[in-house]
Formats: sequence, structure tokens, C-alpha cells
Amino acid sequence: MKTSLKYIIISLTLVLMITTGCKRFLDTQRQGAYTADNYPYPGGSGPYDQFIFAAYNDLRSYSVHVDGFVNATSIRSDDADKGSTPADGGADVAQMENFPVLPTNGRCNALWTGFYGLINKCNSALINIDTIKNITASEEIKLQSIAEVKFLRGYAYFMLVRLFGNIPIIDTIYANVKEQPFIPQSTPAQVFEFIEMELNFAANYLPLAWDKAKFPGRLTKGAANGLLAKVYLTQKKWSQAAAAAQLVMNSGQYDLSVNYSDIFSEQGENSKESLFEVQATATPSITQANGIQYASIQGVRGSGIWNNGWGWNVPSDVLEAAYEPGDPRKARTILYSSTGTVKNYSMYGEEMPVYPSQVPNPRYNHKVLGEPSLRNTISRGCWWMNVRLLRYADVVLMYAEAQNELGKSNEALNAVNSIRERARRGAAAGVLPNITTTDQAQLRNAIRQERRIEFAMEHERFFDIVRWGIAQQVMHVAGKTNYLDSRDGLLPIPQSQIDLSNKRLVQNPGY
Repeated sequence: MKTSLKYIIISLTLVLMITTGCKRFLDTQRQGAYTADNYPYPGGSGPYDQFIFAAYNDLRSYSVHVDGFVNATSIRSDDADKGSTPADGGADVAQMENFPVLPTNGRCNALWTGFYGLINKCNSALINIDTIKNITASEEIKLQSIAEVKFLRGYAYFMLVRLFGNIPIIDTIYANVKEQPFIPQSTPAQVFEFIEMELNFAANYLPLAWDKAKFPGRLTKGAANGLLAKVYLTQKKWSQAAAAAQLVMNSGQYDLSVNYSDIFSEQGENSKESLFEVQATATPSITQANGIQYASIQGVRGSGIWNNGWGWNVPSDVLEAAYEPGDPRKARTILYSSTGTVKNYSMYGEEMPVYPSQVPNPRYNHKVLGEPSLRNTISRGCWWMNVRLLRYADVVLMYAEAQNELGKSNEALNAVNSIRERARRGAAAGVLPNITTTDQAQLRNAIRQERRIEFAMEHERFFDIVRWGIAQQVMHVAGKTNYLDSRDGLLPIPQSQIDLSNKRLVQNPGY
């Protein structure tokens, strides 16, 4: 699989050394960033960080976890509507919301180039780790460094195969452009096999934990096994999914002790709930360069203190209606605008602006609202907010789903009820009672409902309904009646990439 990015990515530069911004990437301190005096290496992980951090840094890229990501994973689902004003975002975003997404869609192409760009950084790092001879490091540190990069490359391919289906596998960089061959698309089965190899390597050689004070957000065995569980679950490999999830659950590194409301706050970053999250930071003097625009494009679209962002990705009517009475997770997920007769408040006690006279939408994503003190001293756009990509609750519910499919209802019930127990802490008596059914079909539906609520607005819903085979049904209920299972479970291969390949890349069905 010696492959090239020539026909896939335009003007990507081989990254040999990290920039100052990359050095600051893993710093989550609010009052500064790493300097030459306090940067953790050489008293830290190893000399290969200079290559690894270029790949980590790409997780914050606009084309990786911002615009196209939010569109393709959330706005494209029944969780969310585009929000803002009808014309905002143009045809590209309207296609993501209401289908079909055309091969000429700019967000679609940005996702392709963004995740292949991350892969390019990983390939560059692996080449440097393997070939640069004047670095002294133990074999253990070398393997650990390779494992970090392989995790990131495996994650990028997992996103690409779920977004696009048949994709080329890129695993090296050619120094001579003339040597670059055309690499055909691999089938999803072949891509999943590659991803499993990447993540199994990562699980073998990553550490169980890092010193979080020095290395917040560095990848661990738990992250690798957790992502492996999701890769297996996506393929309906129930036994492997349950086993991988159980390795995380038995590791002693994670639990459900963090209150649901706290998970998404600044204080909840890199907590016992977190397996994998994009690290971001900002200060009054560096408001964006070391952060990510993820929260900003979803921030309340208003004026004054509520001029927080674009107002995209707002909770839908069907998501609002999906909560059980009294579920505390609803208040932490849906931020209600005030009305002419009702005053609503943020979790920080701030009175919300009035819909429709002061803001264009009745609801916003409450999970991306940063603390007022930081909004007032750093910026309105909350660029410092980390992006949660894999939570411990996800591992527990994947375990529940896999065990139920294996006919082990007791194990499944214990797992799903542990999530409900955490969710109802502090709620009125009788809220979110334990699920008791052992009927496989009923329990399957209960677990699916629990996933829907637990991860609302967290980019899981679209991939879940596609792998469950219910996407067309639920989309039509949500009013997105242009959705077709035969076409819209995958994005189109971007037309610009087909053109760059001299028409050798094959378009997905229905486009």
C-alpha cells in the first residue's frame, strides 16, 4: 500500500519540524502557553515529539473538526438543524441539512482534504521516527511514539471510511513526484482491516496513562481500545467490540464519577470521562492561534454579550421531544432563547436574548457555551473549548449494545443502567428509572435511545442511525424527506478529487 497524496491533496507541505503553535497544542493552561523554559521535553516523553505534535496539531484544523465536521456529523442528522438564518451558509450547508449533498459541495471536499492532510502529517511523522538516525531514544519510547501516530492515522481513516466508503489507503510519502503512482480505492472492508491493525498496534504500545499535569490529552491504551470498540461495533463484530470495551472498563483509568453537566465545561476537560479529545487553549493575548473554531460556529448568534458565533448546529424539534420527562441532560444540551413572555437562562444564570427579535433561533447547543469570565476576558467565540471525540460513557454503551446482540442481557442492563444512574443524580425521585426488560429487541431500542440522549449534539447520531439501518426512517420523521438510504449514508467522492485523479476515482452510488 505504498501510496501518494498527489491526486488527493493540493499543496500539502511535508512537515518536518513542529511550529511554536504545535508546541502549545497540548497546553490547556488558561494563563499562558508552553515556553522554552517550561516545555516538558527533554524531561518528558521523548525526542520524537517534534514530529508527533504536528499530527496532534492538525486535529484543530478547520477542515478536520470544525465546519465540515459539524455539518457532516450533526447537521446531517436528525439531532440538529443548520440554524442561523435561512441564507447563511449557502447551498453547501443546505445540501448537508436537506440532501442530497452534491459532488461539488465545498464542505465535502474540505473534509476529504482535511483528513487526508492529517494522514499526511502522520505519514511524515512515521518516516521521520523511522529514518532520522541522530536521535537517541529507547526502543520503548520509539514504539510508543509510533503508536501515537498510528492511532491518529487510524482515527482519520475511520472518519473517512464512514464519510466516503471506498477510499484510497495512503501510508507513505514519495519524495519524487514522478514516482507517485495512482492508488485505487480500497473497499470499506479493506480500510477497516487497516484501521484495526493501526489501533491494535497503538493499544499494545501506548501507555496506560500520562502525567496529566505535563501531558494533558496525550493518547493512551484506553483511547486505542475505546476506538477499536467503535470500529468493531460499526462492523457488527460484537464479541470483539465487547472485549475491547471491557479492556477500557477494567483499566481503572476511567469512570462515571464526573457529573454530566460538568463533562462539557472547562473544568471537565481531560477528566475521568475523557478518552480522546481535541486540545485547545486561548489567552487574552492569543485568542485563536492555539484554539479551535468548533464552539464559535455553534455559538449563539446575537449581539453584545451574545455575539458568540454563527448560530449553526441547533437542536432540532425531534431531539427536544426525545427526552424523558425530567432528564437533567436536556438542560445541559439545549440552550433555550427567551421569548416575549418567558425568560430563559444559561447554565451560568445569564438571561438569554429573545427569539425572534434578538436572535434567529429558539434553541442553541448548550454543550459548547464557555464560562462567562472567559468569554468576557478572552473572546466571545470560545476558541479554548476542547472537542470531546470519545467519552467513557460511549465505551459503556458500546459494551451494552454488543452484549445485548450477543444475548447477554444482564451485562447489557448493568451497563446501560449505570449511564442512567449518573444522568439522574440530583434529579427528582422517579426520573430515569432503571431499564428492566430482558427482551433483546426491546433492550436494543432502549440502548439506542440512551445513546441518542447521552450523546445528543456530539456527532454520534448520524453514524449510529446509518449503522443501525434506520437512517431513512428517522430522517423522514424529522422532515428530512430527501434522504435516501441508497445514496445518502455516504457523502459523494468530491468531484475535484475525481478530476485530479483523471477520472479514475469511482463515484459513490446515487450521485
